[in-house]
Amino acid sequence: MTTTQPGGTVLLGGASGLIGSRLASALAAEGYGVRRLVRREPRDAGEVSWDPAAGRLGDAALDGVSAVVILSGAGVAAHRWTRAYRRELVRSRTGPVSLVAARLAQRVAAGHPPVRLVTASAVGYYGDRGETILTESSGPGDGFLADLCVAWEGATRPATTAGCSVAHARTGIVLDPAGGAAARLLPLVRLGLAGPMGSGRQWWPWITLTDEVNALVHLVGSSLTGGVNLTAPEPARNRDLVRTLARRAHRPAVLPVPGWALRVALGGFGGELVASQRVVPEALTRDGFTFTSPTIDDAARAVLG
Repeated sequence: MTTTQPGGTVLLGGASGLIGSRLASALAAEGYGVRRLVRREPRDAGEVSWDPAAGRLGDAALDGVSAVVILSGAGVAAHRWTRAYRRELVRSRTGPVSLVAARLAQRVAAGHPPVRLVTASAVGYYGDRGETILTESSGPGDGFLADLCVAWEGATRPATTAGCSVAHARTGIVLDPAGGAAARLLPLVRLGLAGPMGSGRQWWPWITLTDEVNALVHLVGSSLTGGVNLTAPEPARNRDLVRTLARRAHRPAVLPVPGWALRVALGGFGGELVASQRVVPEALTRDGFTFTSPTIDDAARAVLG
């Protein structure tokens, strides 16, 4: 059973980002109408102004909408995790989701039908779990990112309570030359300067940008609810992923980066790069989703051509 068929209108928050911009195009290609949330004056009928910090989202923004996708949030690798930036990471995620969830709940109370809601989340939800295989039924882990993801997903509670169908897209490390972690890693790979991070034995739950976008389109039209892992079906150890990328680029991958150096250079985010998360997409696979790049060899071809 699906909740939103192509031809419906999707309200999209975070449409200017790496994933959001590609998602807007993919949804349109599938036959959806796309209405983008912007934090400025709208330039055309396809844009709707909002201000999550001020709690501003007009009721008309949701008129005729069959699904809402919220991807908004400050980049976890954009700055060192100072106390102020940690607050910004939480505020920039929970604020927009709380606002949309509250508006959806108000509309249901006023007699409008429930609307499908898909929000971003992350595999950081699971914390550092070593060799444990993590599915959607696994509980949250420890640490700042785990706590952030719990709060992020919890911000949808008003919509869930009102009867809306809600899914949390727990995204892994997105591999694409244009942005994300790969945008920093791939130049080093091409220069022959990449190598294992920390021990290199930690599991990295990765996904290509193409599969990430396709999975989000799938979620818009799916009845899946709760946490949904957006990761490739074959998680890879960090050392194997880096070596596979280097082999595809015809470069060595022999320069290890000590865990302490990552923490010094990147602060809290550096610690996340050496965390081990053996995440598998059990829900997506069971729901019939097909990955275009299920293995790290496929991913290397996709991101390095």
